[in-house]
Order: sequence, then C-alpha cells, then structure tokens
Amino acid sequence: MQLKTRMRRLRRSEGLRRMVRETRLDAGDLVYPLFVHAGDGNEPVASMPGVERRSVKDLVRECREAFDLGIPAAAIFPVIDPAKKDARGTHALSSDNLLFRALREAKAAVPELVLIADVALDPYTDHGHDGVLSKDGRDVDNDATVEILCDLAVREAEAGADIVAPSDMMDGRVGAIRAALDTSNRTGTCILAYAAKFASAYYGPFRDAVGSAQAKPISKATYQLDPANLREALREVELDEREGADMVMVKPAGPYLDVIRAVRENTKLPLAAYQVSGEYAQIHAAAQAGWLDGEKARDESLLSIKRAGADIILTYFARQVAESLRR
Repeated sequence: MQLKTRMRRLRRSEGLRRMVRETRLDAGDLVYPLFVHAGDGNEPVASMPGVERRSVKDLVRECREAFDLGIPAAAIFPVIDPAKKDARGTHALSSDNLLFRALREAKAAVPELVLIADVALDPYTDHGHDGVLSKDGRDVDNDATVEILCDLAVREAEAGADIVAPSDMMDGRVGAIRAALDTSNRTGTCILAYAAKFASAYYGPFRDAVGSAQAKPISKATYQLDPANLREALREVELDEREGADMVMVKPAGPYLDVIRAVRENTKLPLAAYQVSGEYAQIHAAAQAGWLDGEKARDESLLSIKRAGADIILTYFARQVAESLRR
C-alpha cells in the first residue's frame, strides 16, 4: 500500500508524541480548593476520598506545600458551625468569621500564594441558599443579597484575599462588588466571576463538605443557569465582563466542555473552569470499584478541560497532579 500521509508516524514513540502534543497541563494551571473548619484536627469528607476539612494550622501547612509544588493559588471554603448560621447569614460579616482568620494566617505564612475567597452566603445561611430569602420565603431577594455580598467581598480582601469570587449568580453583583472594592481602596483586588454556574446535580459532595446540604433538596434553579442553555451562559459572561470581572468561570467543567469552548471563543478574559466535587467523586468511585484507572482518568479529564479552552482549572486533584508532574 502506497500512502504519502501516514498519521501514525508521529505516534511511534513517547518522544515523538511529546514533541507534537497540542495540549499540556502544568501545575501553574491549577487552583487548589481547600476546606477549613474551626476544630483542631482534620475530618475526612466521606463523599470525597482524600479530601479533608482542615484545621487552620493544617490549612496553612497545606498551602505552603502546594505552593512549593508549583500550584499558584488556593480557594478557601469555610465550614461554619451550624449554631452560627441564620436565615440572613449574618456570621458572614462577623469579625470572628473563620474564613477571615484562615485568609489572614495563610497570607502571612505564604504571601506569594494567590488566595481566592468565595463570595456567597450558602455556608452561612441555615436554609442553604446563596442569599437572603424574600419575605414569603419562596425566592432569594436579589438586591438585598447583593448588598451583603459587597460588604463580604471587601472584608475578604481586607483579610488577605487576592481574588474574590462571587459564586451566587445574583444579577448585578459583579458591578456592585467592583464599585465597593474600589470605594474601599481595594482597586488591586481581582474579581473571578462564576459567570456561567449551572444548577447542577454534581455539587452534592461539596455541600456535604461545607455542611450546606439540607434534609430536603434545595432548588437553586431560580438563580443558577439551566443546564440546557448555552446562549444564556454567554449572555451571563458578557454581562459580567461589562461589569468589571477580571476573570470568568464555567462551573461545572466536565459536563460543560461545549460551554467552555463557546466562552473561550467569545471573551478575551482569562477563563477558569471548576472540576466540581461530583466530578472528582465519580472518578474516585469508579477507580475504587476497579472500573477505571484513576490516575489516567484524572489526567484525561483535566486535559479535556484545558483542551476545551480553560486557562485555569479548579480541581481537588491539584496536589496529586502537581506531585505527578514533578515526578
């Protein structure tokens, strides 16, 4: 058989495959999500093998080790004592908020590590929604929530957050937070907008980790995006960009690779994607059952997110991947 073009020539050896590889994953692409609680020890998250709710002391140690592995950023999520939760999430603005303490101590210990703080009320509300409820309790009050989020974002920046990340999906919150930061002389604080956050079934293990899950399922479909809608996601991204977002995010990542690609083609802003808790858990579950090679499935899933167009990937695999890349 006389063939001029043989595609397999460039696949004949690992060296050749490395030379022509189009997509590469680097530790510098990763953000490491970490959970912090007020206790002294660490608590495993049952639905997320290998993930723990860490004490502040251990969180700081993990931040230092992650930075030494080449991971540039950590996103810190607080686990709030249920006794401190109420319908308005008032503890979010308390001076003894666990998140503020964790940010201060992590920034003091590892000043070059980029710290990302979530701007949302679901860790602090007893109903688990990302904002305050309307008077009839049937909806989230958009504008009242945004006022609180502005205050929270400023306090996070004051505590050491380099990036504040509004994940609530309230209308107008990016512009309002930008104005609040600038008014408070925090013009250097970046906003990473959860611009296309979908009402996904893949968040369950995260809600278990931070204790925001409820006895009855909570519908967040009135503010998070319908999983069926791509054009609406692009409108959300465009609005957040106009309002002053420095970076935008698609969440979840794996089930929404088409959205990541579409956003990449429609914005010049840095694009993040969050490989969420459910994605992490399903890879672990299949690997533990012997159905998948966990390490290969992990790496392939992250490469697919990068190939789709993400510049930044939030993943609970961050440390494992950084260690693997170093080897």
